[in-house]
Amino acid sequence: MKILVCMSNVPDTTTKVKFVDDNKKLDITGIQWVINPWDELSLTRALELKDDASAGVTSVTVAHVGPATSEPTIRKALAIGADDAIRVNAEPADAYYVAAQLAEVVKAEKYDIILCGIESSDHNGSTVGGMLSEILDYPSVSAVSQVKIENGQAVINREIDGGREIVSVPVPFVAVVQKGIAKEPRIAAMRGIMMARTKPIKVVEPVPAESYTEVTGFEMPKPRATCRFIEAENPKQLIDLLQNEAKVI
Repeated sequence: MKILVCMSNVPDTTTKVKFVDDNKKLDITGIQWVINPWDELSLTRALELKDDASAGVTSVTVAHVGPATSEPTIRKALAIGADDAIRVNAEPADAYYVAAQLAEVVKAEKYDIILCGIESSDHNGSTVGGMLSEILDYPSVSAVSQVKIENGQAVINREIDGGREIVSVPVPFVAVVQKGIAKEPRIAAMRGIMMARTKPIKVVEPVPAESYTEVTGFEMPKPRATCRFIEAENPKQLIDLLQNEAKVI
């Protein structure tokens, strides 16, 4: 059984965001790039399944759509334990374009389980996994918090309102995972870092695909207002501010 982990290359969460080109592009100067947190947890769970001999997982591959500058982040995934990687040599124009490129990767290599993080921490679109399953005509499961393989079949836990749902699904399938898929992301050991230098990154050219969205501009959030303290003995002032200034009641 082969697992593919779809991976995004995102700015570290401590990055100070700036925009250029009339606020239409992110200024990437000095940015520290990392593996998207949800994808990192997906990779951790995939490697845990591979470590379990009873699961029957033979390989874990990461796939990414992006330029050559994203390869250091891909190497991090290889250092964590992925067997190999595939990079589609293209700028990730939008979610549909990314899903279309990843679909071609899956068709070429015939993966059994495709894991996608619920969203990337930069755009927060939450759409690539669903689009990928539709393009491939594979069954998909969303809100996945656990994946197990029992007797050659995938058993999945989903977080739903008020409880948890357990489903089984035939391979191949797409799982859109969220928090809980792994307790903590796996950390690369020194041996893994050294081995990652020789692990293959297969570079493929993109297939023709449309982009259905266009960025017209980014806007920074407004600065937070100064915190105001209201004396406990003055509830009328608090109510007045909530009604007439904050307009929340």
